[in-house]
Amino acid sequence: MNQPTTGTLKVPGATLHYERRGSGPVLLLIPGGAADAGLYAGMADDLAARYTVVSFDPRGLSRSPLDGPLTDQRVEVWSDDAHRLLQALSPDEDAYVYGSSSGAIVAVDLLARHPERLRRVVVHEPPLLELLDDPAPHRALFAEVRDVFRTDGAGAAMARFSQALGGRPTERTTELPPEIQEMAPRMHANLPVFLGHMLCPFSSTVPDLVALRRVADRLIPAAGRDSRGQVPLYGPVVRLAELLGREVLEFPGGHLGCTEHPKEFGKQLLAALD
Repeated sequence: MNQPTTGTLKVPGATLHYERRGSGPVLLLIPGGAADAGLYAGMADDLAARYTVVSFDPRGLSRSPLDGPLTDQRVEVWSDDAHRLLQALSPDEDAYVYGSSSGAIVAVDLLARHPERLRRVVVHEPPLLELLDDPAPHRALFAEVRDVFRTDGAGAAMARFSQALGGRPTERTTELPPEIQEMAPRMHANLPVFLGHMLCPFSSTVPDLVALRRVADRLIPAAGRDSRGQVPLYGPVVRLAELLGREVLEFPGGHLGCTEHPKEFGKQLLAALD
């Protein structure tokens, strides 16, 4: 695996750590959950054969410290961070974006608010619960997971989450492929940020459908084949596709398919971006 070039970018309230590989148009990879730039290490080199691949640690996670105390995180702030990265690293050329999970929620907001900077945006399983016909039970589940974290810790909260989703863990730090193992301790350390300050505010976001309809041709809704039975993960992107007149593109694996099948996942992502 080629070592990326690393850098930092000062943004309001935080300093972002980012990694860059390859050459060509910028492809910004936005991680989700408790993950950071290392989430995409298994497929980054393959993507970098055709793109300048930029991945980063979102604010408050891993190597991107906040200037002040940790509070509930806001999608629009993270979206502004992503926009500032694009302005800094691709000032003269439109970019491509891929987002996973909560990172896909950020990517949806980025497209709605800054379409002039984007060529194509792939959003993989954004858990936008408010798009579901009946979001209440799933909203209650996410709140329960947050509350279990507050009373019993991250391990108990992730176990409850996994159980509710049919026994498939949403955060696997023990089964990551070799390229991604380096991220595992950081991912574990980030769980309090994700569970306590991201899970509920991000999943309760309502996307700007009016703005998205104007640029729907640039959006590729995506989901993992193994996620079909997981309503809070698979259902929102299906509904988003319906509302925008798009088709859902299925990728290998489940919610973390990019770590489960990085080579196959990367190949399909390249095809989607053509």
